[in-house]
Amino acid sequence: MLEAKTIEIIKSTVPVLQRHGKAITTRFYQMMLSNHPELLNIFNHSNQKQGKQQTALANAVYAAAAHIDNLEAILPVIYKIAHKHRSIGVQPEHYPIVGKHLLLAMKDVLGDAATDEVIEAWGKAYGAIADAFIKVEKELYEQAEKQSGGWFGFRRFVVARKVKESDVITSFYLKPEDGKAIASYLPGQYISVKVDIPGETYTHIRQYSLSDSPDKDYYRISVKREDGNETKLPGIVSNYLHNRVEEGDILPVSAPAGDFILDLQRTLPVVLISGGVGLTPLMSMLNTLVERQPEREVTFIHAAMNGNVHAMREHVSRLTANHSQVRSFVCYAKPTPEDRIAKNFDKEGFIDLQWLQSILPDKNADFYFCGPVSFMKSIYRALKEWGVPEEFIHYEFFGPSGTLEEQEDVAFTR
Repeated sequence: MLEAKTIEIIKSTVPVLQRHGKAITTRFYQMMLSNHPELLNIFNHSNQKQGKQQTALANAVYAAAAHIDNLEAILPVIYKIAHKHRSIGVQPEHYPIVGKHLLLAMKDVLGDAATDEVIEAWGKAYGAIADAFIKVEKELYEQAEKQSGGWFGFRRFVVARKVKESDVITSFYLKPEDGKAIASYLPGQYISVKVDIPGETYTHIRQYSLSDSPDKDYYRISVKREDGNETKLPGIVSNYLHNRVEEGDILPVSAPAGDFILDLQRTLPVVLISGGVGLTPLMSMLNTLVERQPEREVTFIHAAMNGNVHAMREHVSRLTANHSQVRSFVCYAKPTPEDRIAKNFDKEGFIDLQWLQSILPDKNADFYFCGPVSFMKSIYRALKEWGVPEEFIHYEFFGPSGTLEEQEDVAFTR
């Protein structure tokens, strides 16, 4: 329990963090990774270069400061991040390293404003926050290892099949090299894949949503090749998987994790809305609903640039044709001439509230959505404008996680 004086000091620093949080966390990463380059085996280097992790950490520090007298208020955020930490192998011994360099960065950026009293208070506060993470992550590690078919750390999987789903998305079917059972998972969860790429100094870890229903003898991930452009770096891991990894190769994989999951205890109709490769966790949900809740109504809505990059279209079409409770719709931003001839889409442009209201009987449903942040912000605004209660709105970030209103994460991210 933190003392009242400590809490008072931490809360007094909130305005400072709002102004200088990005500078502090940028300096934090510079100092920590210089002193502990081995941690580059855990961090997502692309997010580092684009500044995403720095921003995410700044928001997390701000959120922790604002709720320091009631950390239970941010438990959902802690659990979300803890799932990612467990998935990539963050250990208790990492936390003192993070804490030390966070305090050094505060002192370096804030100068005289970071008095001994402020630094001491933040040291105590960080200890409380770290203890909360370590406790939750210990539970998650134990669950992952002790469940049927579970394991600790990374386990070797063979690429049993490699299937091209579209011009930019390829599926990898992964089976355990040891031939033993694998852990089940909840629709919407992900696994971490670890790769050592020739020419790269450090190991790369990426998290990919499982794109099929659980309880098969394989895991399936469907990976978009990120080619990069003027504003975005090419995806080093996605390109490696697409261009270098073949059937028979080995990939180390961590046990399934994640808190963006389909609630199979509910009976409300389900609306799944995906943008681009955001369809991967929703595909797992769709397949599971058909298999386990065949009486539950489900509407699958997918947005893509055009038919060339639309993955798994035929599979969804078959489910729609063979299962009366399933409906599906397609929205293309820029249909090709072939798309127009085939008439294989329902809307041109972008998903908006007016169109959603025209294809859905009402707003009484559980809404799950995933895709680029701009896409999800648009869907979120539409649902809120329609009056959908927050408890019926569920979404997943690819990248440093958070909310659509305020990005929140800590040092180690997806």
